Amino acid sequence: MKFGKTIKIFLIDGDPNGRMSCELSNWTGKAYKIPRIKIKDCIDRPDLSNTGVYLLLGRDEYGIEQAYVGEAENTLKRLNQHLTQKDFWNEAIVFISKDENLNKAHIKYLENRLYDIAKITNRYQIENSIVPTQSSISESDKAEMEEFLDNIKLLVNALGHKIFEEKRELKAKIKQQDVFIIVAPRGANAQGEPTSEGFVVFKGSKLATSTVPSFPVLMAKLRQKMIDTGVIIQNESGLELADDYIFGSPSTAAAIVMGRSANGLIEWKLSNGQTLKGYENIEENNNTLLLPATFQI
Repeated sequence: MKFGKTIKIFLIDGDPNGRMSCELSNWTGKAYKIPRIKIKDCIDRPDLSNTGVYLLLGRDEYGIEQAYVGEAENTLKRLNQHLTQKDFWNEAIVFISKDENLNKAHIKYLENRLYDIAKITNRYQIENSIVPTQSSISESDKAEMEEFLDNIKLLVNALGHKIFEEKRELKAKIKQQDVFIIVAPRGANAQGEPTSEGFVVFKGSKLATSTVPSFPVLMAKLRQKMIDTGVIIQNESGLELADDYIFGSPSTAAAIVMGRSANGLIEWKLSNGQTLKGYENIEENNNTLLLPATFQI
């Protein structure tokens, strides 16, 4: 069972686009979110010279989000080194301990775990050239670091980066009997589900091998971009998604899958034929709570 959390955010420079510190109630950790151009100003934050773990965050020319996971015994010194060594990032999120209770073994453990989680969720392009090694720590220390890790994930998400969040929000609740396939013309055969971010289409979903002449230009550009960046791959059976992909809306998801304009609220359906619109409409569902389900098209 999850409980409510209180996050205290302090705008260090009085600017929402500037530096900020973040703390959770009853937690010894502390986070800093620092724009790249403000790293040099952090000489006034002596605790940033402590041991810590950090993320460097940015995006490439295609808009793909990128991240580097690191650790340092003097975090601020290491961030200043990255100013001349790496140019992809535009902000850093740093985690330290207010009671200075993090040692080298702790941060090596956290660095490895954060790297592994980021690779598994596969939301960001991870820029580490070497896989961080996991340190050997005691069972009690590992339990403490796992709790510390949960708070890192929570704060990173609250600060606007879902790098450690699963794409499929209903994943653990979906039942196999709720998964059915509706085949659309030109080879489309996809599965997906609504999320708080939009609509996620699952890895392995088949896309129409061609688009209709009236396919909107913006949709065509998005589809081509997904092909160029390897999100959509070609194999012997046609076009398919290389990984789960979150679209901004069900209609965009349906259009990319089907290769034509589409109203996702009526195109995405459950096995019983119920549309996504019906699923989201309380009156149409006779005011009953439906179990989470996977939609397919």
